[in-house]
Amino acid sequence: MNITQRPIAVALTGASGIQYGLRLVECLLGADRDVQLMVSQAAQVVANMETDLRLPGRPEEMQRYLAGHFEVSPERLQVFGRQQWTAPVASGSNPPAALVICPCTTGTLATVANGVCDDLIDRAADVALKERRKLILVVRETPYTAIHLKNMLRLTQAGAVIMPANPGFYFRPQSVDDLIDFIVARVLDHLGVRHDLSKRWGMHDDE
Repeated sequence: MNITQRPIAVALTGASGIQYGLRLVECLLGADRDVQLMVSQAAQVVANMETDLRLPGRPEEMQRYLAGHFEVSPERLQVFGRQQWTAPVASGSNPPAALVICPCTTGTLATVANGVCDDLIDRAADVALKERRKLILVVRETPYTAIHLKNMLRLTQAGAVIMPANPGFYFRPQSVDDLIDFIVARVLDHLGVRHDLSKRWGMHDDE
C-alpha cells in the first residue's frame, strides 16, 4: 500500500485541549484519510469535562459512537484499546503513514522520549520513530520544566516534530474554533493533507 493511502494514527491523551485532537480527526476523515484512533483513559475524562461527548469505555463502542458523531463508516475510524497489542500500529510491519499525539501530555512526552512502551500509544510512537514515519506531538502544557525541554530536544533529535498548541493571533480570530483550526491546520500541513482551515501568511483574500 502506498504511504499516502495508509491510515493516519491519532492519539488523544489527558492534557487539556481535547478539541484539537477531535477537530484533527474530523478534518482527516473529511479529507478522505482513514484514521486509527487511540484514546487514553485520562483523555476520556477530559473529553467529558471539555466537550458534550460521552465517550464509551470499550473501543468497539467508542468506534461506533465516534463514527456516528463524525458521520462516517465505522471502517474508516478504527479505535484501539490501550493494551490492544494486536493493533496494526503496534508493529513496524504495518505502521500508519503518520502518528499525531494531540493533545500530548508531558507524561506521554516523557515515556515516548525515553522509549517506554507501557501502552499502545507509547508503542505506536516508538514504531513511528523506528520506521522513520512522521511523529507529531502537540504538547499542551505551560510552563515547561528543564525535564520537559530535554525530552522535547531528545525527540526532535530522534526525528519527531514538537508542535506546542500555541495558536497565532495575526489573522484576528473571532472564536475559539478559529484558534483550534489554526493549530489543526499546522498539523495537517506537516501531514501533507490539503485543507482550507486558515489563511496563509502573505496571501490575500482573493488568492
